[in-house]
Amino acid sequence: MSILKEFTKGIYKENPVFRLALGLCPTLAVTTSVENGIGMGIAATSVLISSNFIISLVRNFVPKKIRIPIYIIVIATFVTIVEMLMQAYNPALYKSLGIFVPLIVVNCIILGRAEAFASKNTVARSVIDGIGMGIGFTFSLVIISSIRELLGNGTFYGFPVAPLSFKPVLVMILPPGAFLTLGYILAFFHWLDMRKTGKD
Repeated sequence: MSILKEFTKGIYKENPVFRLALGLCPTLAVTTSVENGIGMGIAATSVLISSNFIISLVRNFVPKKIRIPIYIIVIATFVTIVEMLMQAYNPALYKSLGIFVPLIVVNCIILGRAEAFASKNTVARSVIDGIGMGIGFTFSLVIISSIRELLGNGTFYGFPVAPLSFKPVLVMILPPGAFLTLGYILAFFHWLDMRKTGKD
């Protein structure tokens, strides 16, 4: 697979949220605002790229029997670094994301890429894969959070954008709104697939 395809697969073809349905816990929980979505996306992408780099670098030295604990230690190290940086430089965002920042350690997207890709490929391809998957994850969070914030608050990234007559649909910023938004987006992607195969 070419470097370009390696990069773009995470954005659409193998999008972690919309295609593979991975990382749904933070996706549904933190997407009440675009700021939260971008913050979580950047945090997860940073950890994904860094852990892919290190795991690919040491893949030939790690015994197969203990590879998963080693991967978790590597991922946890980078999560701790990201968590401390976020707490120091953006405490409001850190507080808003809450427990979902440390839970990046067990995010199935990151652990899955470590096991399925970084442990079997070169450093360069692993980093490209991490960037693509990270952008795809961030893209998903931003789309979902944009819809929820706009309909639930009438704002975008905290700025009012709706007309004065707009009445917020409060359910959109509650947990059911996350499921509804994701469900409609997944249905849209399924419809696109059906059109491509001529089964619409």
